[in-house]
Amino acid sequence: MDAFLSGVSYCVPERYLPNEALAGEIPADKLERLGKKLGVSGRYIAAEDECASDLAERAARQLLAAIPIDRSRIDFLLFCTQSPDYALPSTSCILQERLGLSTSCGAIDFNLGCSAYPYGLGLAKGLIAAGLARNVLLLTGETYSKFLAEGDHADRLIFGDGASASWVTASPGGSRIGACTFGTDGSGYQRLIVPGSGCRRSPAPNGRGAAAAHASFGDGHLHMDGPEVFRFGLQRVPELVHQNLQAAGLSMDDVDRFVLHQANAFMNERLRARVGIPESKAPDYFQHVGNTVSATIPIVICEASAAFRKQENVMLLGFGVGFSWGACMLEWGDTLVVRPSARAEIRDRRAERAVAYSGAPDLM
Repeated sequence: MDAFLSGVSYCVPERYLPNEALAGEIPADKLERLGKKLGVSGRYIAAEDECASDLAERAARQLLAAIPIDRSRIDFLLFCTQSPDYALPSTSCILQERLGLSTSCGAIDFNLGCSAYPYGLGLAKGLIAAGLARNVLLLTGETYSKFLAEGDHADRLIFGDGASASWVTASPGGSRIGACTFGTDGSGYQRLIVPGSGCRRSPAPNGRGAAAAHASFGDGHLHMDGPEVFRFGLQRVPELVHQNLQAAGLSMDDVDRFVLHQANAFMNERLRARVGIPESKAPDYFQHVGNTVSATIPIVICEASAAFRKQENVMLLGFGVGFSWGACMLEWGDTLVVRPSARAEIRDRRAERAVAYSGAPDLM
């Protein structure tokens, strides 16, 4: 049974943090150098009492208000996050109640980062193919900002918070979900980690870079071994592209669009060069939102899909923490895209309440 991506939306928090707002914390020359290298000029940051579930709920409500289906017909909810509300219960259970979905709706969390969206589409497709569901609500949400130490200048300039919602259905229409390809190398788990964030209480991660970061930032803060993550991406993504092409029975020339996980400009420029993808076929969208982890691919779909044409082959490529990687081929169709609510309204509320940073870009 085929599965179709029939609707996508995303949302970001109200608070906007431009690079300039960090000038008092990061030396000016370093701020300028990193900003140019990473290609990020600002990002949206969750409020202290705002969680990934809140962002995912907003994205879901935007989508559910626009798609032609009653909520009672959503029979499975998948929620991907690495910043859940609680260690237990599953945040997907909380979202089922908050969204008013049926009590006959299945709901599970899965914990993945930058590879999440291809994995989520693959899981939704599998549920439909197995006859376990006909309409799946796939949500992603992340608030990495809550894990970042003040002194972690590079990661504070990379990561932003955000969420997405997708409707995957057995009913024809939208974009057909084709070949899905996955991979895992747990030997790299320490290269992107939040030590002390679970039940394991262990010494600092192995490796000089990891140990130094742990000593500087301590438990509960994100550590990313940037050079190792970079090497991992350059090694695995070209292999992933080849494997997904084989699974789909296509060649590079058959793929009209590529949607890369939005790691940063430095990474994506080199990946395009390594794989042989022209920039016109793989647009970036991180300048004003940063790396939103599990939401990056659906954000690009929402912002770039106006240029997509029916029956184009679109390859989605996610890679990162785990290490894990995944690809998914879409045959583009009438997927409904719902972009965030007008940012002008948000700016007006922000000015009235004076609770956030100024200068948020207009996402409409």
